[in-house]
Amino acid sequence: MTVPTRRPTPAAGARPSHPGSFGAFVSAARAAGRLVVQPRMGMSDPRAMRAGLAATKAADATTVGTITLDSYTRVGDQTAARRALAEGVPLNGYPLVTYDTAVTRSVLDGIQDHTFPVQVRHGSAAPQDIVAALLLAGLDATEGGPVSYCLPYGRTPLTASVENWARSCELLARTRDHGAEPHLETFGGCMMGQLCPPSLLVALSVLEALFFAQHGLRSVSLSYAQGTDPAQDEEALHALRRLADVLLPDLDRHIVVYTYMGVYPRTPDGARLLLEESARLAVRTGAARLIVKTAAEAHRIPTVRENAAALEAAARAAETETAQAETPSRPAVRPVPDTGIHAEASALVQAVLEISPDLGRALPLAFERGYLDVPYCLHPDNAQRTRSYLDTDGRLRWSAIGSMPLGGIVELAHEPRLTSGGLLSALRHVEQRFDAAALDPSPAHRPLGDGHRPPTRAALPEEGR
Repeated sequence: MTVPTRRPTPAAGARPSHPGSFGAFVSAARAAGRLVVQPRMGMSDPRAMRAGLAATKAADATTVGTITLDSYTRVGDQTAARRALAEGVPLNGYPLVTYDTAVTRSVLDGIQDHTFPVQVRHGSAAPQDIVAALLLAGLDATEGGPVSYCLPYGRTPLTASVENWARSCELLARTRDHGAEPHLETFGGCMMGQLCPPSLLVALSVLEALFFAQHGLRSVSLSYAQGTDPAQDEEALHALRRLADVLLPDLDRHIVVYTYMGVYPRTPDGARLLLEESARLAVRTGAARLIVKTAAEAHRIPTVRENAAALEAAARAAETETAQAETPSRPAVRPVPDTGIHAEASALVQAVLEISPDLGRALPLAFERGYLDVPYCLHPDNAQRTRSYLDTDGRLRWSAIGSMPLGGIVELAHEPRLTSGGLLSALRHVEQRFDAAALDPSPAHRPLGDGHRPPTRAALPEEGR
């Protein structure tokens, strides 16, 4: 059942736009004190996709819709997508470019409106056809970026991705001529999903937002993926906000948090605790939107019902945190200790901007020179000279910075060489911590969200060190 009070209308003074204006909707929700929650959802059957959007809209939460595209569409293999549809083979997402525009419009008709905008999510380093198709269907919100949708996903040269994304941004921006206000979300704050120290995630998110602005976008969101330590995440999100305030002052913008993207807890209660912690993190840091995950993530693709349940669980956790945050003794966005994340991210952003004010030129050169270097990323254009590790408190730290301009800012730890067992242990850290908290609710295993430190790696069972 739809709850009308959870559907904010555009804020007074907001730019008039066609139905579903993404940025205006999220801004209105945030002004009303509500966290927008959003699923990861994409089905190849139009009727199933429509049903998923309808269930998202009807959830007891402030929601926006998602159409996630299939892998063939992401890599531009429309021939394979058409063949799969002709043979009745289900795809792992919605083949937007393959379907006739009328099909997608029928999926959206009567669902997408000013109370329920819909975003297209894809993962492509060459999104021009995707952007063209979504605009024809009456959509104008998507996400990605020239770095974040290139390096982790294949071997497309970074220079090609930059050019592709420049053309796509300009195509989106031209929709303002027809009364729309297109919205583009950076994926840079989610690079590799895990084991990337927060300062680099913050820097990449800011740099991609600057790239979008240089190519005509005026409504953007900056992403950050929940990591291994809630206190470190709070500091990173504050750093992201500070940099955006300085470098993107004239844009309509908001921050979006992703529920942890790494190895997910295997118990339903552990998964619920992690989801709730991400919602509390978003509220504590003033984020406007949360991309949720479900209790089924560790085992299979979630159902529509499971997605709706996750949206509602996240909304309840956010409401509880908001009620607590609005007490006089606890401001909505509380200060956090400074361990240097802002300084590191600022140094990285400044180094790139000093190469050239043109981000299309500066980003490839920054990777070529090693000023930006993503740990454990095997893309040919990534220098692969940086390394990170989890310290005993579960915080991500640098153990090698390569040529990144962080000398004198980062205190490097002299960690032993990371073995395959150590890497597996690090990748499973969050999974094990939240499953342990679900099985044993004592303070030793309680997540940080209620004021307790997480257990150290030594406290976790079966760590395999």
